[in-house]
Amino acid sequence: MTSSRNPAVPWNDSSLGLLTHGYAWLPGRIRRESAGVVRTRLLGRPVVALGGPGAARFFYDRRHVVRTTALPSPVVDTWYGRAASPAPDDDAHRARTAMFATLLGDGAGAATLAGHVGWRWREAVAGRQQDRVVLFDLIAEVLAQAVCDWAGLPLTESAASEMARDCTAMVDGFAVPGPRHLRARRARSRQEKALADLIAHVRGTQPEAVTKRSALETVAWYRGTEGRLLDLRTAAVELLDLVRPTVAVAWFATFAAHALHRWPEHRELLRSDARGAHAVAFAHEVRRFYPFAPFVGGVAAQDLTWRGEHLPKGTVVLLDLYGQNHDPALWEHPYRFDPQRFISTNSPLDHLVPQVGADPARGHRRPGEEITVAVLASVVTELAQLDFDVPEQDLTIPLSRIPTLPRSRFELNLP
Repeated sequence: MTSSRNPAVPWNDSSLGLLTHGYAWLPGRIRRESAGVVRTRLLGRPVVALGGPGAARFFYDRRHVVRTTALPSPVVDTWYGRAASPAPDDDAHRARTAMFATLLGDGAGAATLAGHVGWRWREAVAGRQQDRVVLFDLIAEVLAQAVCDWAGLPLTESAASEMARDCTAMVDGFAVPGPRHLRARRARSRQEKALADLIAHVRGTQPEAVTKRSALETVAWYRGTEGRLLDLRTAAVELLDLVRPTVAVAWFATFAAHALHRWPEHRELLRSDARGAHAVAFAHEVRRFYPFAPFVGGVAAQDLTWRGEHLPKGTVVLLDLYGQNHDPALWEHPYRFDPQRFISTNSPLDHLVPQVGADPARGHRRPGEEITVAVLASVVTELAQLDFDVPEQDLTIPLSRIPTLPRSRFELNLP
């Protein structure tokens, strides 16, 4: 194996290993390195991967790592959109993030969205055409309809269904070659155009409101750091960047159903959960226990040293997320599903980095995470109330596929 302490030694490209082993690739490599550092190449580009206690805090310190040029263009095009800045450390991006933070308020916005999810779910269950459903597909549509309601997007039912399919396609194919990636690009292009047309309609038919009543109006009339309205494509990308992550909660919602099936004792705890504490803890544990994002990347902002390893300025740095969330040095019994760990007085929430993180002063939390947790807790509560049956199917979760799901996408028989 290539030495991690000799940068002069040519690094082998690990792209094939990542495609073959998926989520297990990086944790396995880091475990074999005493320093918790892996030097390799991805898509021909040298990278250094970090893991273990302290890695997340080191990575999310903006003095150490910035995320401006780390991502390959195919990922930017499908996940963020070419018109938007993919860098959380970019001033314009931070300003637009603050814009969305105002929509959330002190958690009221996320709670309102979660309420939309609840009633859309109950409506979908009551109006279904058959008893046996594929949960992933159903919940993706529910989430798309709910977030469009909340954001003020006047979409027809068929347009919301297309939004659900396109958003899941964007997530499913954002970082893989082949047909999945092509579908993701087409899906993003289709939704960017539709939202740009909608924003143009708002600007052409409604006066600029002093108080923006919805996310659509807020984005349509947002003026950037120079006081100018965003161009239509950038505005569409920003609005889609609110809708797409909400629909992506379908992955965690499907995993939540999987967890309730495997550990049904949590049903009664959730049903009697008057204050919602167990639902939130359950949501956190689903995001920790089940795989979603394998790692996140950035670029060394200056010459750095991590555990005796020299990282020159400009080095691409990866943080191992799947390994972080299953590290026995950070989590007691990491492969045990135990929501109670997030209810205890010594909750390890600061160690949890399931998707992306942020400022260490905020425990690596990003503003949109309030939406993820609130929406997932709402879905968990609704699922616990249903006496659904799980028919025979393939519920294995392949770690070689990114992003992964139960192979059956979780079929269930609703009462």
